[in-house]
Amino acid sequence: MSQDDTDKLRIIAFGAHPDDCEISAGGVGALWAEAGHAFKCVSMTNGDIGHFGMSGGELAIRRMKEVEAAAEILGIETEVMDVHDGELMPTLENRKKVTRLIRDWQADIVMVHRRYTYHADHRYSGILVDDSIILVEAKFFTPDTPPLPRSPVVLYYSDNFQRPLPFEPDLVVGIDDVIDKKREALEQMPSQFSDIDSWTYGRADNPPEDESTRLRLRIDNLMNRSVDVADKYRAMLIELYGENDGNRIKHAEAFQVSEYGRAATTEELKALFPTF
Repeated sequence: MSQDDTDKLRIIAFGAHPDDCEISAGGVGALWAEAGHAFKCVSMTNGDIGHFGMSGGELAIRRMKEVEAAAEILGIETEVMDVHDGELMPTLENRKKVTRLIRDWQADIVMVHRRYTYHADHRYSGILVDDSIILVEAKFFTPDTPPLPRSPVVLYYSDNFQRPLPFEPDLVVGIDDVIDKKREALEQMPSQFSDIDSWTYGRADNPPEDESTRLRLRIDNLMNRSVDVADKYRAMLIELYGENDGNRIKHAEAFQVSEYGRAATTEELKALFPTF
């Protein structure tokens, strides 16, 4: 279904590393893209140390090519910021970069990690987006980019961290219709999921020697995450989709509304997301 420009939503999703956005929101991104909306993933670092066998520019270039291949499959756009992996900081310079990205995209919806997850790059991604949202309407902050007419809705990706505050979903979206597309997109990232020296298997005992087996096992694990989300929030899926459809959904992605962005009710969120 194509959309007139006046109906087209513009969504920008920030991830700490090349693969984070695709893992956390690749399903809804593909659904939005199929419906004619504009979805963009931004990696806030270049991922140049997330591997045991290689690093630096060689790895950064490799990972950029991988997310570009994934984006082509999902039907979305992608961008990788020139920040070293593990070195993202909540500086004024980076706040301006994030503000410009949100403004340049003229975003209706912004997605990002919560500030409570395990990796500093994830936490600081959340902080930078939170700190930028108040400024996207401020005319004289980064005046080289036009301010947004109103604050976007800001949504956090799901996670399992409990302290200091657990993730509490405001919306759970079934992604069964695009799960094969999401899987194929993640398969374009062998530097993360199949290399014998990758971060995942660098610490594992007796990893499978066959690369295709390693890739399949890791992608199976990632697909199980969306199954876990659907099972964990089954009651909300039934509430949102009705008993029959809610029980049938196997794969889902969940999101929490940030108080830093524009407030949105459940019904307003359902109107913004595909499949409802």
